[in-house]
Amino acid sequence: MYCERYRIAEKVFEIRSQYALGRKTGEDYRTEAPADYVLELTQAHIDRERQWLAAGSGAEAAARWPDAWLEEMAMHRMVSETLIECGAFLMHGSCIAVDGVGYLFTAPSGTGKSTHARLWRELLGERAVMVNDDKPMIRIGETAAIAYGSPWNGKEGLGDNISVPLRAICFLSQAKENRIEEISGLEAYGPLMQQIYRPRDPLLVQKTLTLADKLLERVRLYRLGCNMDPAAAALSYGVMSGAEDCNG
Repeated sequence: MYCERYRIAEKVFEIRSQYALGRKTGEDYRTEAPADYVLELTQAHIDRERQWLAAGSGAEAAARWPDAWLEEMAMHRMVSETLIECGAFLMHGSCIAVDGVGYLFTAPSGTGKSTHARLWRELLGERAVMVNDDKPMIRIGETAAIAYGSPWNGKEGLGDNISVPLRAICFLSQAKENRIEEISGLEAYGPLMQQIYRPRDPLLVQKTLTLADKLLERVRLYRLGCNMDPAAAALSYGVMSGAEDCNG
């Protein structure tokens, strides 16, 4: 049995696993601090992940995945669901911080959110830092939302173990002409729920919905249609940050 501790979104998890974790779990998140939660992964967790994978992709595809990979998926799920109880949840998106303030781009996979975040980094240089390029954690506070890096930061491994106040969420789509508009919480609710991790437990689903409602009250919301031109980053940063000079 392997045992490691990770600090994720201000909570320390002691992970007891059958296989050595680490393929996606970053060294930057390991800690010696006392554990807030102990999560023990068993063969039953691995088997359950394989059953769920088979239900979605077929038994033959599920059989190809090794137990070690499925165990890490189970760990990912258990951490995410525990954090919901703590007022935080996992969101699919690319989160970038500029001057210590967070902006999150979200969209279906392959739309270009990581590319747009890269354009921001090219535009703003050292002022821009990646929080997480795939699955940041979002904690809901009394008056603000906080974005955290997580060990699950995409195939390129872009992200830092940091936290920043989240100013805005931008729902991105591809377009020939660059355009951006601020939208209401009602308009954002459907697209937001498509990108938030949704557990299978009905009680956790309800808690997630409550957190999503609070998130929409605490951040600015935008809809961006963009191409891959650097001008798209200048437009979105200028509007979302309120900056008059967006040339860095």
